[in-house]
Amino acid sequence: MAEQFQHAMLPQPTHDELARQNFVQSLRMHIFRNISVGNKVIYEKLAEPKFEQQHQRPPLNRYEIREVMQQEPYYRWASALKRINQEILWDAVNSSVDRQLPELIERAKDQGGELGTLTLDPNFQIPTHQKAVDIHCMPGGYHSEFTDDDVAAGATYDRGVYVYGLGWLGPLNDDIGLSIVQNYLLLEFPDFRPRKILDMGCSIGNSTLPYVDGFPDAEVHAIDVGAPMLRYAHARAESFGKRVHFSQQNAEHTNFPDESFDLVVSHILLHEIPPPAVRKVMQESYRLLAPGGMMLHVEAPLYRHMDLYTQFVYDWETANNNEPFWSAVRDLDLVTLAVEAGFASDKTFEKFVPNGAWKANVTNSLFKNGNSGSRGTWFVVAATK
Repeated sequence: MAEQFQHAMLPQPTHDELARQNFVQSLRMHIFRNISVGNKVIYEKLAEPKFEQQHQRPPLNRYEIREVMQQEPYYRWASALKRINQEILWDAVNSSVDRQLPELIERAKDQGGELGTLTLDPNFQIPTHQKAVDIHCMPGGYHSEFTDDDVAAGATYDRGVYVYGLGWLGPLNDDIGLSIVQNYLLLEFPDFRPRKILDMGCSIGNSTLPYVDGFPDAEVHAIDVGAPMLRYAHARAESFGKRVHFSQQNAEHTNFPDESFDLVVSHILLHEIPPPAVRKVMQESYRLLAPGGMMLHVEAPLYRHMDLYTQFVYDWETANNNEPFWSAVRDLDLVTLAVEAGFASDKTFEKFVPNGAWKANVTNSLFKNGNSGSRGTWFVVAATK
């Protein structure tokens, strides 16, 4: 696993803080490699036979699997351990961020705005669905502010995503955007050169910056609902010398003119919002695209791509990990929603794009000996106008 890149805005842990974060990662690896795998054995050997004996048929959906698995002590224990690990992850990261917050705020101010811009709306209304719960159990979610010029949510997210993902998104947490640009757009559309690009739900801009590199002549915009995320994202981009125009907006209805972008993208945004909002994002994507432009939304696989047991495993995020819309969005037909938004059916499609593009950019010898293959794929729903 490559170490996280030490950029100017990244909070720096003390020895003890780093030890706690490393413990969280070690425990997470142990849970997934050695404990969670036992759930399938429990299901096949105990839970499923009990269900079939009681109902005279196998489970028909993930809800019936959850119902019978919740009766198994092993599953309850493993599930509780996963939730505890998620909570102590944020504690381990937050203690480091809180200690450095005044310094991080000053660093963000010092980055200035020589390249890109930052536009915040003091009257912005955070969508109710984002205020209802702390998404991912991240304290305060993506939008909460606790002091003037707050950047805590951004700093917590930057370090937290790396710890949570065990570094699998790469040293810059940018594999989603990087893989879409390098493994898809530049390869399959070599003549596509968008002049204006919009990233919806950009968080800290980790997936935004690969578009700056991939399309150096483009004007890149990025929006999010969270002001502390955007302050951090702007400062982070400036520290890398990347020009991005960040603004606080809701992707369901932005203030950009009709047909003002050639490429509209999002990266794991859709599962953070309810289905009615997903429909509005599709409609807004269509409105914003110029003729000949492309829409591209990246997600994890949908439930129809999985067997019932894997659906049950994924559904844990909604049932136990403060991801209220994770499962609802996985049930949607996103291609149909795009067509309903206005895209022609013969120009709307879905596909899987290999991930792991960040590995090609790492010079660490760990990745030089044939260990650069993709660990999976990103699901994409796309359309051209």
